[in-house]
Amino acid sequence: MRSLIAVLSGDGVGPEVCEQALRVLEKLGELYGHTFEVRRAAIGGEAIDAADDPLPAATVELCRDADAVLLGAVGHPRFDGQDLRPENGLLRLRSELELFVNLRPIRTHESLTDASPIRPEYLHGVDLMIVRELTGGLYYGERGRDADRAFDTCVYTRAEIARVVRIACQMAGERRQLVTSVDKANVLDTSRLWRETASTIAADEFPDITLEHGLVDSMAMHLVTRPADFDIIVTENMFGDILSDEAAVLVGSLGMLPSASLGIGQRGLYEPVHGSAPDIAGQGVANPYAAILSVAMLLRHSLGLQAEAAAVEAAVDAALHDGFLPRDLDSTGAIDTAIAGSAVLERLQATAVAGKA
Repeated sequence: MRSLIAVLSGDGVGPEVCEQALRVLEKLGELYGHTFEVRRAAIGGEAIDAADDPLPAATVELCRDADAVLLGAVGHPRFDGQDLRPENGLLRLRSELELFVNLRPIRTHESLTDASPIRPEYLHGVDLMIVRELTGGLYYGERGRDADRAFDTCVYTRAEIARVVRIACQMAGERRQLVTSVDKANVLDTSRLWRETASTIAADEFPDITLEHGLVDSMAMHLVTRPADFDIIVTENMFGDILSDEAAVLVGSLGMLPSASLGIGQRGLYEPVHGSAPDIAGQGVANPYAAILSVAMLLRHSLGLQAEAAAVEAAVDAALHDGFLPRDLDSTGAIDTAIAGSAVLERLQATAVAGKA
């Protein structure tokens, strides 16, 4: 199999974690007989520096041609207060590629229990998916400000809500058949439309799915006090952004969370959730596991390589089990970015050798 992968390393620790993710992709090609053609392009702060644009036309063109896009991170404090912001490049790319849903899996690991401040008995068996609407809401609505006033407009259509809820219900059908829809329907009209639409879609199209509703403020509490009770959580753009970052506490660090942004068709955008972390950039201590797990999602959702995706996830699990914990998971700091990446490669190789024995 031959696939074109667009790689946008971006800012901060983005290039460092992408390097390890690409090492894994290269090893998979060797082990499974695939060819992954990697082409690079600029986004975010690096693109502003080079082209005065956080999303150059050449980057968009490459991403449209690619089978999948791997992104490192965007953002840096030196652009704060400026009209050109690195984050605008990512928002525009999601829009250009018509990626309307974001998947963020949250799965706890026994070896990381000590890295989480949550009581261990709450963490057992946590395996949930946050399904986030990605191109509507406050992040894309009309906005403006003057010296004393600012506004951001939250707008949703029934069609935007319905397509995301359908994806959530379809995924639930392959899991525990439970969807929790999160809104703020006691206050917001957009949330009342969200709840109404979700109820209709579930009742009319997915009668075997159990749909629950929850308010975002109470959900923020339930997510850390009874996380194992949830399977699929579907919600709007900003709520999903906040809740998925909160959920990082369950696995010990944002450095463990991958994501996939999908639309119509197979092409998707895959990125770690952790952001650019400019305070540790260049030190070689960033956690690469989220980027590597994002490669697993890329293999599964865009390339249809289920066995290869499972092999990557198993290799990360094995590395964690064997104590290869980067600094965000173990303050001793003995495991750096490259060592963690090599640990995954070694376990991928061992799995392949065992399979051929």
